[in-house]
Amino acid sequence: MEKGIQPNKLFVASCLALLVTSLSFGIRAGILGKLGVEFHLSVRELSIIASTAFWGFPLAVVIGGFIVDVIGMKRLLLAAFLLHLLGIVLTVFANGFWSLFISTLFVGMANGTVEAACNPLVATIFPTNKTTKLNHFHLWFPGGIVVGTLLVFLFNRLGLSWQIQVATMIIPTLLYGYLFMNLSFPVTERVASGTSTEEMYRAVFTPLFLVMFVLMFGTAITELFTGQWIEVLLKNVTENAILILALTAGVQTFGRGLAGAVVHKISPVGVLLISAILSALGLYMLSTVTGNMIFVGAFIFGMGVTYFWPTMLGFVSENIPASGALGMNLMGGAGMFAVSVYMFFMGGFYDSIISSQLPANAVLDAYRSAAPGTTEATAFLQAQAVAGPEILRVTLVIPIILIAAFGCLFFYMRGRKKQQLQTV
Repeated sequence: MEKGIQPNKLFVASCLALLVTSLSFGIRAGILGKLGVEFHLSVRELSIIASTAFWGFPLAVVIGGFIVDVIGMKRLLLAAFLLHLLGIVLTVFANGFWSLFISTLFVGMANGTVEAACNPLVATIFPTNKTTKLNHFHLWFPGGIVVGTLLVFLFNRLGLSWQIQVATMIIPTLLYGYLFMNLSFPVTERVASGTSTEEMYRAVFTPLFLVMFVLMFGTAITELFTGQWIEVLLKNVTENAILILALTAGVQTFGRGLAGAVVHKISPVGVLLISAILSALGLYMLSTVTGNMIFVGAFIFGMGVTYFWPTMLGFVSENIPASGALGMNLMGGAGMFAVSVYMFFMGGFYDSIISSQLPANAVLDAYRSAAPGTTEATAFLQAQAVAGPEILRVTLVIPIILIAAFGCLFFYMRGRKKQQLQTV
């Protein structure tokens, strides 16, 4: 490590930056319903706004992956700070669809820029313990979701506006911006090792990388789509839908804190296989059970998605090290892009299910905005109670596919390890 580099302080600042990313996720999930009512937005329009954060993320993370070795991680993180600040302020003063669309895009780009710089930064400052430290770093994503959703729950009880809820993100944003401005950064691990740019590009076209790239679509959709939409999908199945997100995120936070012990006892691919099995079981329960059993399903689902994101990144960094920062950022970009596309289509599908449950020729917005207790409001609530679980049942197909895929990968990696030992 170069002289003047302070790994622990860099790690703390990185965690703060990721905290802002996750707060934006948790708070947005908690206020989507309010935004729809206040600005008369359909679920399709809300899905477009929410998905903007998810395609703004891959846009930034992929661009960042290509330039981080050239301009350095510090400049990228200062750009993230400015984008976060701008996106938060614009959201607070939003007045309709397009202002929410643009502000969410800025926040999404800021989130992607944080990942583009911090993932390779963590891998660089902890070269002998990558998967564990990436899990420790990424525990701040669900950790921030817990904080964000509980803030939404508390502020709603206090009658505070969604604008105040969004504005709370300014404080950690200013903190991480100040810290990064005053710290020295190392060069990326790929640059330090002397791996050429040509070798890096060849690495991201190897069959193993391409397989992991595609599997990232499924792991990201399973985790992030469900989390972002849980309050909308289940709010008429349980009175405390937002607390389901807090529970799943809390399980993730605790689990990622124990990543070192888990990853050392079970191989990364074994962890991914078990994660897919638990995710499928949890998603099935969330889409079928009622009452307090929903929270049991949320707990199992939270266990399932705990290790998906950081273990996918750690697997690539450890098994395809020549891919460097570009490989990690392409993985992150793939995941978020898949979520944005899936969210766009599911928003329209959700609206179509709602419409099918309402009287013929019903105006959707009139039912959505109807006063509580009216016939229209009751009909809309009943339609939502059907639509949410149906979306979850459709999404259940994805972790089922992942079980088969990670099962095959498990046996492939075990065979490759045996072959390497025999060669030695």
